[in-house]
Amino acid sequence: MPEKVRTRFAPSPTGFMHVGNLRTALFEYLIAKSNGGDFVLRIEDTDRERYVEGAVDVIYHTLEQVGIKHDEGPDIGGEYGPYVQSERKEIYKKYAEQLVKEGKAYYCFCSKERLDALHENKGENGGGYDRHCRNLPKEEVERLLAAGTPYVIRQKMPTEGSTTFNDVVYGPITIENKELEDQILLKSDGFPTYNFANVIDDHLMKITHVVRGCEYLTSTPKYNLLYEAFGWEVPTYIHLPLIMGKNADGSVSKLSKRHGSTGFEDLVKEGYLPEVIVNYIALLGWCPKDNREIFTLDELIQNFSIDGISKSPAVFDYEKLQWLNGEYLRAMTPEEFTRRAMPYYKEVFPKDERPWDVLTMILQPRVTRLTDIPEMLGFFRELPDYPVELFVNKKSKTTLENSADMLKAAIPVLQNLPEWTLNAIHDSMMDLVPKLGVKNGTLLWPVRIAASGQLVTPGGAFEILCILGREESLRRLNLGLKKLGA
Repeated sequence: MPEKVRTRFAPSPTGFMHVGNLRTALFEYLIAKSNGGDFVLRIEDTDRERYVEGAVDVIYHTLEQVGIKHDEGPDIGGEYGPYVQSERKEIYKKYAEQLVKEGKAYYCFCSKERLDALHENKGENGGGYDRHCRNLPKEEVERLLAAGTPYVIRQKMPTEGSTTFNDVVYGPITIENKELEDQILLKSDGFPTYNFANVIDDHLMKITHVVRGCEYLTSTPKYNLLYEAFGWEVPTYIHLPLIMGKNADGSVSKLSKRHGSTGFEDLVKEGYLPEVIVNYIALLGWCPKDNREIFTLDELIQNFSIDGISKSPAVFDYEKLQWLNGEYLRAMTPEEFTRRAMPYYKEVFPKDERPWDVLTMILQPRVTRLTDIPEMLGFFRELPDYPVELFVNKKSKTTLENSADMLKAAIPVLQNLPEWTLNAIHDSMMDLVPKLGVKNGTLLWPVRIAASGQLVTPGGAFEILCILGREESLRRLNLGLKKLGA
């Protein structure tokens, strides 16, 4: 019986979830779940200089927002815990000491100053470690240990031949062993290095598929030489293509902040829905068989396959993300749209109730990001100072003279409406049109301009009056009359 597929997401708690990290988590989750496997969350906090207080909560919150549920992790436990690397220090020490005993690793007592000098002088090692402590006599090692001299543990790397591994996406990759430095396994503070802790944890947690960005391709032989040193089975490697951004000149380069927001939280703050971000990043480097573009997370699980992952770099296209966001917003029920939009409605109308259903009716077909709503509705908060020429419109056959006549006719009708509802406003104005002997637009254009003070508005005259309320609508229409000199 084949072993159960197990993947892991192992972020560092740096307080920021980059879209590249989130894509890695998503692909690991999809690989596990599309194969009926387990998805493990592990916190890699061994780099204490990069640790940010509260960052673990950011990781939990992000995964929760996008619907990625882990089967094991620090918060829910599991068979292979603890799931936080700083709580596993003794485990790494034991395995590092084992390699020293077996002659596959050694204590290195070189000072920071000596290593810095090597780096500065470059020399035949190109600035890398010169293996100075690799063959120290046993007595010297014991003397230095007894004297409490700080040390790191380094792996003895082969100096000849080459190391080859197979990646599911990129195929066989070969690295010359002479290019590999004797890597540090355990640092002088007792914490493991990223590479060492990863291998130990992945083996002990029975991880079958290791998924990461293609920038780690050249590090993978180091991992494999560790698996070999312990006599452990090597996992399946899946390296994901780079995520690029479009430059102003049309070229592309690795995605960075100069292209736009690169963090999940920042994109959410800009009005992109969490489920849209997940849908979009699933398409960065993976191609579904039917070229479909819109997927729920469950649909991604059903449709995902490793052979759809591409080698070619993927370009993060903010316009495409915005288009997709608009598609999601339009597909919502009006009730769901209103619920999601309410914080933005309340920015414009903080104190009182409004006909939210009417607001949704005019905005849902037009909005591509919820954060655009306050600006689109700015004229409701405050009537802009608009030029009188806005009343003149050739298509609607309006002039400054007849616009004044239209407002004079509309104001008393609206003033006397028994109820202020969209239907009542609509019917009263449509009844007035034939009485005035004009086209619909000739009446409604000046009413809308006076009510909004701007040329382009979401929604027409009826909706704007309804949302403004009777008192404010009449105040604005009277101001329009004054502007027209009537």
